[in-house]
Formats: sequence, structure tokens, C-alpha cells
Amino acid sequence: MAKVTGLGGVFYVVKDPAATRAWYRDVLGIDGEYGPQLDWAEETSDKPYSLISHFKDDEYIKPGIGGFMINLRVDDCDGMVAQLKDKGVEVLGHVDEGYGKFAWILDPDGVKIELWEQVEAP
Repeated sequence: MAKVTGLGGVFYVVKDPAATRAWYRDVLGIDGEYGPQLDWAEETSDKPYSLISHFKDDEYIKPGIGGFMINLRVDDCDGMVAQLKDKGVEVLGHVDEGYGKFAWILDPDGVKIELWEQVEAP
């Protein structure tokens, strides 16, 4: 039987795609032929996974706009937060929940990005 094997991408409309792509390249260090690309072969965590999570309201998404948020896996959340601050990016929050570390920023279009370091397997 056929099955879903992973997340293929996130697609959304922005005012200036070239500027947004440049921000993802320059600030987060991700780029690719068709936009920011993540190669799953580079993931080293034990049992890495992607999650599609549904909410009844947009409280967790705020102050982001558009009713959605992008969650990006990182290998060192504390290090990423330091790098972002050095680049002048406002970090909205940064917590260690034990099972994972999280930080939140907004991209240049107001989309909320959650950075997630998976600390343990599910």
C-alpha cells in the first residue's frame, strides 16, 4: 500500500520572493535551487521526525501572520539563537522543555518560525 513518507515542502505567497529567499539564505543559512532546501540525509538525531500539528485558534502562531508557522529543526538551538542575535534578528522567545529546545523568530514577511532542537527520540 502506498504511504506518505515525509514533508515535501511549505509553499506560500510573499510580497518579494527574492528578498525572502535571500533572508533565509543569509540569516538561517538555507538555500537551494528552488528556494530554501533541507536535506534530510544531514539529520543526525535519533529517530528524527516532522510533525503536522493542528490548532483551534492562532494563539500559538502569534505574532506571526497567515495562520501558520514553520518549524525548522536545528542541531544547536542555543548556538542558533546566539547567531541570530549577532545578525540583529529579534528572538521572540527561547525555552528548554527537556524533550527539546525551542526558539521563535519572524521572517521578513511576518511568518513565525519555530526553531526546534530534538533532544530525545519520541
